[in-house]
Amino acid sequence: MGEGTYVTKAAKSGKSRSIKLPFDVPLLLIVIVLLVFGLLMVYSASWDFSILMGQGPTYIFGRQILWVLIGLVFAAIASFINYHHYRKILVPMWVGTLLLLIAVLIANEQRGAEVTRMLIGGSIQPSELAKAVIVIYLSFWLYGRKETLNNLQLALIPLGIILGVTFMLIMLQPDLSAAVTVLVLGGILLFLAGCDWKVILIIMVVALVGGLPLVFIYPTGRIRMNAYLTGFNNPLESSYHIQRSLEAVVKGGWLGVGIGQADTKFTGLPLAPTDSIFAVVAEETGILGGFFLVLMFCLLIWRGLVIAKNAPDQLGSLLAFGLTTWIGLEALMNMAVLVGLLPFTGNALPFISAGGSSMVVTLTSIGIIMNISKASMEQKSSERSTRSAVVDLRRRDGRGSLPRTNRS
Repeated sequence: MGEGTYVTKAAKSGKSRSIKLPFDVPLLLIVIVLLVFGLLMVYSASWDFSILMGQGPTYIFGRQILWVLIGLVFAAIASFINYHHYRKILVPMWVGTLLLLIAVLIANEQRGAEVTRMLIGGSIQPSELAKAVIVIYLSFWLYGRKETLNNLQLALIPLGIILGVTFMLIMLQPDLSAAVTVLVLGGILLFLAGCDWKVILIIMVVALVGGLPLVFIYPTGRIRMNAYLTGFNNPLESSYHIQRSLEAVVKGGWLGVGIGQADTKFTGLPLAPTDSIFAVVAEETGILGGFFLVLMFCLLIWRGLVIAKNAPDQLGSLLAFGLTTWIGLEALMNMAVLVGLLPFTGNALPFISAGGSSMVVTLTSIGIIMNISKASMEQKSSERSTRSAVVDLRRRDGRGSLPRTNRS
């Protein structure tokens, strides 16, 4: 099943027949389950939020369906584009992403007292795109320089500039979680590409020394870090957001109060359909429902890593591993934050949270991973066909593959 193979029986002949599907079926099924579950939870968590926005009760849910459909279209297109072809648009893609990040700083859209980090009234969030683009860009960049990867002038300094510019533009929004995610993904890809671990350690230390002061320059970073440390020592003194999230988890118990029956989302849980949707999941489906969601993400990561392992080349491995790791990190941070295990980040829960940028970019990334699995399966099929052809040539005269010795 992992290779997309099914066996059916003909009704009349009774003969078995295998059907080859050109993609990773388990990954597809996992994504479908997450999407359906996400739409259900967005419908449950968003109708009150939609009314408070001055819209109809199904406004956010309707937009979420639209974003899912758009994301699926992009995923389907990406699944049929050979992942090697992205080399042709690599530089324009990265430069375009940087221009969008700069546009966010220029637009400086405000919603209440906070900067939205978005464009066009909240429809586009470039930092979400930047995470996926940095994985794609670095995968090609590292793959093309694997022979000089540990060379300071030829590889490490340019790499530091690429990561540093992206990191700084995201931090200036400010978006601490996205900036840290970019650095972590860069370090992981460096390791996978074969860079010396000492060099990676030096880069990470330099990044932390340069980046940590930025956390305390902005009031948001200081407030969130102080709230996390306080709440870690005493959960009763956590921030208001975390207290309401933990309240939802406690109310849900093991089995939950039922879909649509949660009340924390009506009584002050911040951003219930987006950043805090895991708290709604925990209250309505209980600890078991939350565990089910964690299990689905674990299965998704497992399939992504299997695809990365079986990729036809190192480029495919870097892409599949990097994109899978990014999706896994996003899920981990969102869920860990809402139970007080990490400082508040404000990132979306992939496939589940309401929002267009996260949904479209994540589904497109899944399409790229699907294309890598398709290329791997085609390579295996080609190798089997070659071996079969050799056997047929050896046996086409009906005799054994080894010549018979002449007998007197």
